[in-house]
Amino acid sequence: MGIPRTTFVRDKKDVLPAIERVGGAPVVIKLIEGTQGIGVLLAESVTQATSIVELLQSQKQNVLIQKFVAESKGKDVRAFVVGDRVVAAMRRVAQGQEFRSNVHRGGIAEPIELDEQYRETAVRCAQILGLQVAGVDMLEGEDGPQVMEVNSSPGLEGIETCTELDIAGAVIDYIAAQVDFPEIDLRQRLTVSKGYGVTEIYVPEGSKFIGQTITETQLAESDINILTLYRGDKIIPNPRNERVLEPGDKLLCFGKLESMRGMIPVKTKRKRRPVIQDLDTQIVDTPDESTEKEDS
Repeated sequence: MGIPRTTFVRDKKDVLPAIERVGGAPVVIKLIEGTQGIGVLLAESVTQATSIVELLQSQKQNVLIQKFVAESKGKDVRAFVVGDRVVAAMRRVAQGQEFRSNVHRGGIAEPIELDEQYRETAVRCAQILGLQVAGVDMLEGEDGPQVMEVNSSPGLEGIETCTELDIAGAVIDYIAAQVDFPEIDLRQRLTVSKGYGVTEIYVPEGSKFIGQTITETQLAESDINILTLYRGDKIIPNPRNERVLEPGDKLLCFGKLESMRGMIPVKTKRKRRPVIQDLDTQIVDTPDESTEKEDS
């Protein structure tokens, strides 16, 4: 998933290397903490960025320097995620010379329908952070969505007013549907049986399982069950037996520990390189005293 290049700056002397790492000026400077666009500044040049960072750090503020996504200047997308779907989305557009699109800063919001790539990115962000409800802010970059931030407590007023959707109702319905399915520690529950456990198994290039269906791998015959298959950004729970495995797949498995141990690639230990020490020049250059006596 796309994220604008970002670096943390500790000191004034770090500004120039940081700007070079993110691709050069202009850059966006952000405080670590802030809401509604407060603490987000646009620096058009290195000199301007240095001055801003110096001022902020004089106030004991931690600072991030982030690539400025020029093609998305003055606008962004807010996707409201509930569970495993986007229930509403809006585009926020800044007004005048303001580059921040926050509605609280005068930005205008318009309802939009997100395409699949943007929806999947928003849901994936929420899942990675373990959030059931989230507001995901994205820029519309040339290479697709660029994730700016994920809000664990997103506001409702702005997006409900813009989209005229009952988002609060969607949140309530989701919570009500989850009451009968409380979160449990699956790993803890499944490792109670002696000799059984849960582990993740990586399918590397050259694995004998590549190109085979789950049935053809005969893992079930070895008392190994695949609970979830991770493929890139996709999560496939309880994959079907006809699913074909590919290089790079990661399998969350439950089964006999001995059987699963044989599937885990052996880690090769790195040989430690011998440390070559310089010769002591004093020992080399100083003549042996006994030799001097014999010569005399």
